[in-house]
Amino acid sequence: MRLRVIASSLIVAGLLLGGCTNQPETTGATLGNGPRSGAKALLIDARPNPKYLGGTIPSSLNIPDTQIDKYIGQLDKVAKDKEIIVFCGGWDCEKSPIVAGHLKSKGFTNVKLYQAGEPEWASKNYLEVGTPVVESAFKKNSALLIDARPYAKTMAESIPGALYMNDEEMPALMGRFPTDKKTPIITFCAGYECHKSHVVANKLLELGYTKVSVYAGGLPAWKEAKLQTTAGAKKVEVATAPKKDTFVEGIKLGEDEGTVDGEWYKALIISDKIPANVAVIDVRSAAEYANGHIKGAINIEAGKLKATELAAKLPKGKMVIINCATGGRAMEAFLKLKDAKVDVSKIFLKLKDAKVDVSKIFYFDANIKCDTSSKCEIKVNEPLG
Repeated sequence: MRLRVIASSLIVAGLLLGGCTNQPETTGATLGNGPRSGAKALLIDARPNPKYLGGTIPSSLNIPDTQIDKYIGQLDKVAKDKEIIVFCGGWDCEKSPIVAGHLKSKGFTNVKLYQAGEPEWASKNYLEVGTPVVESAFKKNSALLIDARPYAKTMAESIPGALYMNDEEMPALMGRFPTDKKTPIITFCAGYECHKSHVVANKLLELGYTKVSVYAGGLPAWKEAKLQTTAGAKKVEVATAPKKDTFVEGIKLGEDEGTVDGEWYKALIISDKIPANVAVIDVRSAAEYANGHIKGAINIEAGKLKATELAAKLPKGKMVIINCATGGRAMEAFLKLKDAKVDVSKIFLKLKDAKVDVSKIFYFDANIKCDTSSKCEIKVNEPLG
């Protein structure tokens, strides 16, 4: 498969892609690489918003050519030399050159066109869809919804009828996939920075499923639209004596097992006052980490490691607080250590190094979006129960 991109001068600039991979790569950029924080290039869909919501290349932003002034604010914090790839509805679509020209006039210096656009992408890969598409599928029961988040998250709240299929448990759960490879399937997880739904979507493509989409907005977007979830009615609040705050070596504990108190920790991050005895561990991929992370965070991609390997990489003599982009991978990293019952002391004694106490490892359950200067927007997730 080959995709073509036109460089900022609007002269064809070759776009070299490898073989028939599900996520083709451009020179210096990755198209449709899962969550927005994982994409090396910024993708811009120049079609009308309803078309964008109906299906777009994953990680894309929408700047319709007829409403540029309304949508251009999304790029206020984007560096002028950022690689930007603009596309629309195929070779005969004039919208992407209009948006690309406008971006050039605003000083963006690395603007390209993907002329084949959404139609070519859709013929080989999965699309990202918006809330209206998922709501319609839900009401008509016309697609299988798959929740790729950790089990505890799915059980606490999900879209009604969604099938549980955590990305890290797929080898054991794949028997739940439909036998009909033409079944429409929509995967989702915890929002635009969550990679899990993309992992499941790619696996479905590998297995030969032909109608796969990702609802990148996920459960947060579904709830923002005030749509039905499995959470049911709110619990009746019973007046009780206020709980006492619990601290472990200066770390305020959260309500859920293994968590830190979200609002307490968020305040420390924003004010740049994380205690010196705390090691901040970011368990996302190197690409996501490079696009922005909490100041001072150490990158250890936990999903690729066994429990003992992960434990061996953790800093010694520190309280450890794990985070990711949406809380899911951080929870999984914590549970990986807890469920394996790793005897960390033996690991480090064997390495002739300092001892680490697993009971002093916690995770931060929050949606986190940081820029490259470590300025972060943080929304703490509600306790599971």
